[in-house]
Amino acid sequence: MTALRLAGAYDIWLEDRYAFQDLIYELTLEEALDEISYRAQATLVVSPDFPGMKPGQAVRVLGVPFGGSEQVDLLNPAVVWQCENHYERSDRLTVTMYDRTIYLAKSEDEYVFPAGMTASERIRKYADDWNIRYDRLPDTEVKLAKALYRAESIYGMMMKDLKETAKKGGPMYRPRMTVAGLELVQIGSNRVVWSLEPSENVISIMQKRTLEGAVTKVKVLGTKEAGDDAAAQVLAVEEGEIAALGTLQKIVQESSYNSVSEAKEAAHALLAGVQETISVTSLDINTIRAGDKVDLAGSGMELIAMSVRHELGDPGKMVLELGSPELVRRRYYMNESV
Repeated sequence: MTALRLAGAYDIWLEDRYAFQDLIYELTLEEALDEISYRAQATLVVSPDFPGMKPGQAVRVLGVPFGGSEQVDLLNPAVVWQCENHYERSDRLTVTMYDRTIYLAKSEDEYVFPAGMTASERIRKYADDWNIRYDRLPDTEVKLAKALYRAESIYGMMMKDLKETAKKGGPMYRPRMTVAGLELVQIGSNRVVWSLEPSENVISIMQKRTLEGAVTKVKVLGTKEAGDDAAAQVLAVEEGEIAALGTLQKIVQESSYNSVSEAKEAAHALLAGVQETISVTSLDINTIRAGDKVDLAGSGMELIAMSVRHELGDPGKMVLELGSPELVRRRYYMNESV
């Protein structure tokens, strides 16, 4: 069986020596806000002169951007992470590739940071210690509390710093790895905002509304100081749509707030009513990334791509999960998990 030829639009380069454009059978790119790394998966037809691929090798995925005419890097720098051979009527290789932020998610260290540093200052420290090049690291400005990190992933520590920044009223940032180095990208800051038109490039839309994830009451507790048997100090209590939706209470135990007013502001930001997300399947716009602002014509909403799956082809297809900036902040930056 021959490979799926994508009209010259897409290619995979291995160690900048081998090009697999004519061997690509399927190729996808996926990213989500609750995952650090951009992921590509390709199924290749193994030809007699195929050089082989193995985990650890450097790889790039290239493609002609939507509306463009020349190939650019869509995933670079990246690494071959997993290889699976399938033998039936033909020999095929399924390859999983990640951008190199995957190493930040898989590597652990420990750090003690004093109060008063910003997230960007801490990220520079991680990068310097781990010999990671960095490029655009904007000043995140918000002063963070003292932190003691023991045997945590580098990515986990980064996200705790960025979450604390957002909890204290700062912008939401996401790490991205580029050819120039590690960058911090502010959510929704993309200069080019693509418009999805239901009458033109949209295949289907599914709108979901649920009470799952709703919060109508928030109680912020300080750290315990009088032993394990003592109740924690209540710093703030905020209430929302209890009359309409019932009591759905969230407890936050947090030691990083510097004042009661700061705790109240954070508690108010956690209040959430009916959760609304929109899933859109459309013709592929292959440069949309998780965290990008997207315009859905006729929705009347400001929307952020929370996850994206590009099924690359000519034409390709993409599936986006969209949510409001407020939902993104609550779901990905105001919770405790990483």
